[in-house]
Amino acid sequence: MFGKPFVRTLISRSAENRTDRRRFLKAAGAAGLGVVGATYLGVQATSTASATGDAAAEAAAAGAPSDAAVLNFALNLEYLEAEFYSFAVYGHGLPDDLTGGAGTQGGVRGGKKVMFHDKALHQFAKEIAGDEVAHVKFLRGALGEAAVSRPEIDLKDSFTAAARAAGLISEYQQFDPFANEKNFLLAAFLFEDVGVSAYKGAAPLITNKTFLDAAAGILAAEAYHAATIRTSLFDRDLGDAAAKISNARDALDGPGDDDQGILLGNQANIVPADNNGICFGRGADRVLNIVYLNPGPVQEGGFFPKGVNGDIVASGGA
Repeated sequence: MFGKPFVRTLISRSAENRTDRRRFLKAAGAAGLGVVGATYLGVQATSTASATGDAAAEAAAAGAPSDAAVLNFALNLEYLEAEFYSFAVYGHGLPDDLTGGAGTQGGVRGGKKVMFHDKALHQFAKEIAGDEVAHVKFLRGALGEAAVSRPEIDLKDSFTAAARAAGLISEYQQFDPFANEKNFLLAAFLFEDVGVSAYKGAAPLITNKTFLDAAAGILAAEAYHAATIRTSLFDRDLGDAAAKISNARDALDGPGDDDQGILLGNQANIVPADNNGICFGRGADRVLNIVYLNPGPVQEGGFFPKGVNGDIVASGGA
């Protein structure tokens, strides 16, 4: 189970680990995207750490996954988004030099170029594709030799299963996310809101400014992407279809009804916020429930037929 207490432990472990911090800064741009090395996984908090560093040492002693495990979990999700958008815009996925690493490397099933007719939507998709590939490069650079490889990804049957579960199609129909602009937008909607909620779920738990800055930057980019997709769906009067996808996500990620469609009282609901104007977050286990397309405690399925790579691999469950 990887709810808030678990994520808090992950973040606390590396919060004020000065060695990790220096390496992350170097990898993230202070000296270019360099190789951090496999030792990135095993760095311990020092005896002279601050109060937050003491918490990191306690978490390390308890065997909690390192900060590299958290970044690798995010990298798995970025692989999925980058592959989806790259195929939609260019007709091909990530280059080989951006897919290797630790763990079992997998291929990508499905994917093809979308025949865009709307010039603005084509430009939106191209920009998002560039950002998602950049996220993969950034995280791989920050992790160095500790970066996990791209796991096996299904961009074909998984979408059909999701569309059937949401009631978008019958049990006898197929859903091709690359067939047209409408299908592309609905498929993108499934991904984007999950990505935003995943980064938001960890944000309140990060105490180290270095990691908070990196996570906040990616969260902001994902939020812009999600708003673009939600607005595009609204402009095309696809509120009913989006509501079905939102309900399906809610059915997968445990109790509660936090997920929101693009309509609220027949009015635009571009930002899925609460009464305080604050968007909700998901723990890693609930994110995996959605991408595995399974409400139970499993370690593979859906968009990742053989699971994700790294230390955080198990979904939640009721």
